[in-house]
Amino acid sequence: MPRTVHLAVYDTLADWETGHATAWLARSGFTVKTVGPVADKPVTTIGGMRIVPDLSLADLRPEDSALLILPGGDLWDTGDDLAPFAAAARRFLDAGVPVAAICGATAGLAREGLLDDRPHTSAVSFYLAATGYKGGEHYVDTDAVTDGDLITAGPTEPVAFAREVLGRMGAFEGAKLDAWYRLFHDSDPAAYEELNS
Repeated sequence: MPRTVHLAVYDTLADWETGHATAWLARSGFTVKTVGPVADKPVTTIGGMRIVPDLSLADLRPEDSALLILPGGDLWDTGDDLAPFAAAARRFLDAGVPVAAICGATAGLAREGLLDDRPHTSAVSFYLAATGYKGGEHYVDTDAVTDGDLITAGPTEPVAFAREVLGRMGAFEGAKLDAWYRLFHDSDPAAYEELNS
């Protein structure tokens, strides 16, 4: 299995939503590469950070990746600029390669039809309902959902999102994964010792 994780980057990227996931994947031996609309053309996040993508979306292949991460961003809700990233998610899922989407990216997946037949979550159910998708009966009102190769989460849950990503990728398992979550979500000082034992 490849040890490269691909993080989608685009203008208006919600930079706080994937930090825990990418940092801890990198600390667990994965290589994180950024993929943008065009390689070497900087994008600017909501927070004003400039990121130069490692490769372009046109060059992204599921067989070269262990995971595709799609962060939220204003562009998911203002037009079709990011629709090619949702189409890439379809290619990944069809190839059996996991996809993790948070916040606005879940709406992109809904528009692509990827949430019509599987459990998922997002900000709130009516946010996805506004996309016209057909998966409302599969919406789960919880922090994050893993359904096989697809992980979804709402915008206020970057730690729960990371927990699902880290668990799915085998970065942490069982008691270690629980300790990681308790440390970063609940500020449980006992979890620090458990995580580092």
